[in-house]
Amino acid sequence: MSCQVITIARSLGSGGEEIARSVARALGFRYLDEEIVRRAAEKAGVSSETVAQAEHTPGLVIRILDTMGRMPVVPLVGPVVPAAYDPPLGLSAYENLIVEVIRETAAQGKVVIVAHGAGIHLAGLSGLLRVFITASPTVRAERLVREAKLGERSARKAVGDSDRQRREYLRRFCGVGQELATHYDLAINTDTLPSSRAAELVVSAAQR
Repeated sequence: MSCQVITIARSLGSGGEEIARSVARALGFRYLDEEIVRRAAEKAGVSSETVAQAEHTPGLVIRILDTMGRMPVVPLVGPVVPAAYDPPLGLSAYENLIVEVIRETAAQGKVVIVAHGAGIHLAGLSGLLRVFITASPTVRAERLVREAKLGERSARKAVGDSDRQRREYLRRFCGVGQELATHYDLAINTDTLPSSRAAELVVSAAQR
C-alpha cells in the first residue's frame, strides 16, 4: 500500500466524518481529529479548550454539529490544567503546535487525519492522499434538518457560518487565500453519492 497517511477536509453536513471513520476501519488506520487538539494542548501544558478556541471559535450549534457521531477518544493520562490557569500563548504558537502534532502523527503512518488543514500542512509528503469531502449548501442544510433536527433557517445559517469559518481558518492557519482543487488529490461531492460509496473511492485511491 503506497498511502500511509490520508487527510480528509470536509464541509459541515457533507458526511466527511462518517466517511473518514469508514476509511480508517477499512484500512486498519487510526482516526484522528480532536486528538490533534488534545496532543497540542498536552505539549503546551494548557487545556484542550484553549487550543480549540485559538484554532477556531465556532458558535455552539456548529461545534455540536461538527462533532456529532465522532468516535470516542481515550483521554490523555495526567492532570488537566484548568483553562483559567492556561499560560497565554500567541496565535502563532498554537498554530505551530497544531502543525507539529500533525507532522509527528503523519510520521507514524497508517492514519486518517480529519480537518486542521492537515492536507495543506503535509503537502509534498510521500505516501500522502489528500481528500476533500463536500456537497452543495442546499443538500448539506437539508441533512442538518433531517439528522440534527434543526429548523431550515438555522440549518442554512449553520452551513453558511461553518463555510466562512473554514475559509478564515485556511487563511489564518494555512496561508491559503483561496482554496483550490489542486490542494487535494481527490474531491468527492456527496450530493447523491452515498457515504459508503464515497469511502470505497477513498480506500481505492489509497490502495493505488
